[in-house]
Amino acid sequence: MMKGIILAGGTGSRLFPTTLSTNKHLLPIYDKPMIFYPLSVLMLADIRDILIITTGNDQERFHSVLKDGQDFGLTIQYAVQENPRGIADAINIGREFIGKENLALILGDNIFYGQGFVQKLKDAQSNLKGATIFGYQVNNPEQFGVVEFDDSNGIKSLEEKPKNPNSKWVATGLYMYDNSVVERIKNLKPSNRGELEITDLNNFYLDQNNLKCELLGRGFAWLDAGTPDNLLEASEFVRTLERRQGFKIACLEEIALNKGWVSKDSILERVSLFGESSYAKLLKTLIDGN
Repeated sequence: MMKGIILAGGTGSRLFPTTLSTNKHLLPIYDKPMIFYPLSVLMLADIRDILIITTGNDQERFHSVLKDGQDFGLTIQYAVQENPRGIADAINIGREFIGKENLALILGDNIFYGQGFVQKLKDAQSNLKGATIFGYQVNNPEQFGVVEFDDSNGIKSLEEKPKNPNSKWVATGLYMYDNSVVERIKNLKPSNRGELEITDLNNFYLDQNNLKCELLGRGFAWLDAGTPDNLLEASEFVRTLERRQGFKIACLEEIALNKGWVSKDSILERVSLFGESSYAKLLKTLIDGN
């Protein structure tokens, strides 16, 4: 069994003044809240026990959108990160939640899309021994954690925001860990900026030859929505695909229905809730087609 954590805290300062009054993870990516996208990834991986970490001021807002997760066949709990202490700090916060299970950790502003993604998630889960990261090729690797590979495609090095990157492959905001992470995190020291760095944690695993990288190659899209330009690009990407292909990306109700986690009646209640919106019309179509 694997549990999931979504890190959705922070001030969203790169999106000021838009985020002065709301958490960035509740801003819309085209037609649905940003938080739907990372949540959909965990659902596609058959993870139903989820912890959302946000700020104390925002917790009620998230609960008003997602409640306890029952509408999606999930169990959602909430925890608080009052100060930005790094991505890896989410594991400290979620220690009791994780318990003795494995963990999938995803950043709340990350969007993944591509054929075969579900299989990659399943492969990573079934073969998990140590930690697995998901690599993606970009033109600006110096802004991310850069993954360097050896001649046999094993990970040679993992370096956070290097001035001279050794490759164009970077680690995305999705990580899977076996339960040893609960103990390993205790040995992680804050960096010079006072944060627990996820790259430092992953290098613990790399030093013991227990770090794998699932590559998201051509045909995959990985987007983050941390800046105004990124937010607009992500919305345009989702809008283009949904309008051209006629389905919704990250429709939580559809995923839950297809997996048998919720009933048609519960979907109909959501249709009533959303009124005459395009999202409601999509949900109605799901019911009519099942």
